[in-house]
Amino acid sequence: MLRIKDEANRCLNCKHPRCTEGCPVHTPIPDAIQLFKQGRTKEAAQMLFQNNPLSFVCAIVCNHEHQCEGHCIQGIRSTPVQWSLIERYLSDTNFDRLQIQKGVPTGKRVAIIGSGPAGITAAVRLAQFGHDITIFEQESLIGGMLQYGIPEFRLPKSILRRLAQKLLDSGIKLRMRTPIGSALTISDLKRDGYDAIMIASGLWRARALGIPGESLPNVAFGINYLASPTSFTLGQRLAIIGMGNTAVDVARTALHSGVSYVTMYERTMACPADPKELELAELEGAEFERGVQVIRVTEEGPVFRKCVLSRDDKVLGLEGEEFLQPADFTIIAASQAPKTKILQTTEGLEKNERGLLKVDEFGRTPVPGIFGSGDVVHGGKNVVEAVAEAKKVADEIDKYLKTV
Repeated sequence: MLRIKDEANRCLNCKHPRCTEGCPVHTPIPDAIQLFKQGRTKEAAQMLFQNNPLSFVCAIVCNHEHQCEGHCIQGIRSTPVQWSLIERYLSDTNFDRLQIQKGVPTGKRVAIIGSGPAGITAAVRLAQFGHDITIFEQESLIGGMLQYGIPEFRLPKSILRRLAQKLLDSGIKLRMRTPIGSALTISDLKRDGYDAIMIASGLWRARALGIPGESLPNVAFGINYLASPTSFTLGQRLAIIGMGNTAVDVARTALHSGVSYVTMYERTMACPADPKELELAELEGAEFERGVQVIRVTEEGPVFRKCVLSRDDKVLGLEGEEFLQPADFTIIAASQAPKTKILQTTEGLEKNERGLLKVDEFGRTPVPGIFGSGDVVHGGKNVVEAVAEAKKVADEIDKYLKTV
């Protein structure tokens, strides 16, 4: 607590706060800090929640060094104000007392498909406008990738349980274990009186590399492993194909589960993962091999060739002989794609060249009343970016509902 007060006292309360400008959802950081210093912690937490329903989550998983804290003017000559510590304290100590401030009922019903960051954000914002909201979730717990893609040691799942209760207490309805596109389709939702529908179903289909060996018993995809780590027996030596955020979470989860040797492999010299998480993985024992291309996977481990890279780190070709990297288990964590059932069962919806749901700049699909947001539209985004985008789409849904 003393450290949090010390950090708050370091805030200069800038007239033009660079920290707020650096946050994708424009969190009013200096205002919240001033309320905290005045002892008005509940008011500060309510302000944060009103602006970002996932402020508690963002305080933990955001890349603060490149966003709010990375823009803090104190960081020019010293260290930036550690806003993440203050935000987490405010959110944690006040969360159960916060309220979703609902507007006057409009009589309009909205279905939200998916309870990840985009779905939750849109649900709260649309409830604030007075609309009747139902979230449809294919799993048994809310959160999407927050629940099934981020390990417990990075994001305590108790936060998501508290958030689920907050949604229910506010009158937002949750229909769990209900995938849309199977027994129920979007046509069924329209039939049953939903005036607008937002698709925020995420990226839940692992993208295969199309190489020999992907169906072997000692091979799995990253998203499947993270959803249920205890379902897999990895042995003592693990190879991970990829160095993105999913791959890093796989590595750290495996190391926390007792795997002795974890090596991550990447085609280029760069790494798309959060540098902070990559550093933690290295500290915990992960090793990295860059500039190699996996050719196939065997029961003895993956087989690679060296990559020929350009000056700007593009793969120009392969060179040298193939070589085996011994491993008991191989996890492919290259990328994910959306499941296609919703597209296949809804006339008029389209996908783009990346296989993602096609929308315009306002999140509108070609079908009136159907919108899209989150990873199913943009590919992998971080949490706060998903929140910012979902707020904009929710505003557009509200505009649409005023016309029908």
